[in-house]
Amino acid sequence: MYTLYYSKGACSVATQVVLRELGQEVTIIDVQQLSNFKTINPVGAVPVLVDGDKTLTEGAAIMLHILNKHNSALFPDTENDRQQAIQDIMFANASMHPAYSKLFFLAEHINDEKVKQETLNSAAKTINQLWQIVENQLSNNKFLGGSAPSAADIMLTVYSRWGAYFPVDIIIGEKTIMMLNAVQAMPSFIKTDQAEQAMSSTE
Repeated sequence: MYTLYYSKGACSVATQVVLRELGQEVTIIDVQQLSNFKTINPVGAVPVLVDGDKTLTEGAAIMLHILNKHNSALFPDTENDRQQAIQDIMFANASMHPAYSKLFFLAEHINDEKVKQETLNSAAKTINQLWQIVENQLSNNKFLGGSAPSAADIMLTVYSRWGAYFPVDIIIGEKTIMMLNAVQAMPSFIKTDQAEQAMSSTE
């Protein structure tokens, strides 16, 4: 049994989906309901995963921990395919995630509406370039890892939802949209959405 500290709609969604895809039970705790979360993670960021006596932070590190611990199609066995899977996870975590995070930062910290829109548009341009990289990688495959979803596909699907919060044009290619839709249709993804919604309705 794992315990996952999460924030609704945040990148911790991907951790939940992967744990469920791996058949692992997980208890989720909304950090918005905690007054002392920084005693658990001084950075104040989700996800945080408790695995026995280990408390793990940083999304990519958590993802690699659970993928290494539980064998599945999400993390291939062969050396070349596994290296590609790690690279895709790091692309999602270290390139796409920060690009979207910049939108949240700009929207919160810039008061001048004209300047805000200009900087949001500039950030969106970077995001669109990253989605084009994904589209190119999907030229011959349904998913980044081939014929089945990978952890990186799940991570990117979570991030793709964030663009709707901002007045910007996020351009996602046709093959990528098909991948994102397929991931969102996974039972583990649907169950995660339902779990977070149920938690919100009881708060």
